[in-house]
Amino acid sequence: MEERNMVRLSKRMSRHLRHAPQEIGLTPDPAGWVDLDAFVAALRVPRDHVLEVVERDNKQRYAVEDGRIRANQGHTIEVDLDLPATEPPAVLYHGTAERVVPEILDKGLRPMRRHAVHLSTAVDTARQVGGRHGRPAVLVVDAAAMQEAGHVFRVSANGVWLVDAVPPEFLSGL
Repeated sequence: MEERNMVRLSKRMSRHLRHAPQEIGLTPDPAGWVDLDAFVAALRVPRDHVLEVVERDNKQRYAVEDGRIRANQGHTIEVDLDLPATEPPAVLYHGTAERVVPEILDKGLRPMRRHAVHLSTAVDTARQVGGRHGRPAVLVVDAAAMQEAGHVFRVSANGVWLVDAVPPEFLSGL
């Protein structure tokens, strides 16, 4: 499949697995899984195209298991990904647009429309994420101090670190 078609299909998959499954007549189970064949039929695309997106997606956004598919994180619909609390590395990173850094440093990171704040272990990944929203900026999260203060971290199947929020006292600029 051509790259632009992969991107287009991945965006459709993301929309319907993370945000709006009802638009195509699907109801995920509490963990976010839907039947793969029903998903393929609802999207009206070949099954092998969906599986190719899952396989080739560099961010590993999707999981396929036991004839089912789901997004690994980033939902705005209510799901319980059943991720265990995990000890984070001492430092994590968050990519954002440079224009919102002052507000974030003042108020902290909030999940906005999602269920959790997304963090990464790599500066380059955070910078890429921030670049989707404007001129990128990377914030440093003192994850060790957060955990010591009682904040719970989880890590998704594709390595994205999730936390409910990051108060401003645990943030600094890179």
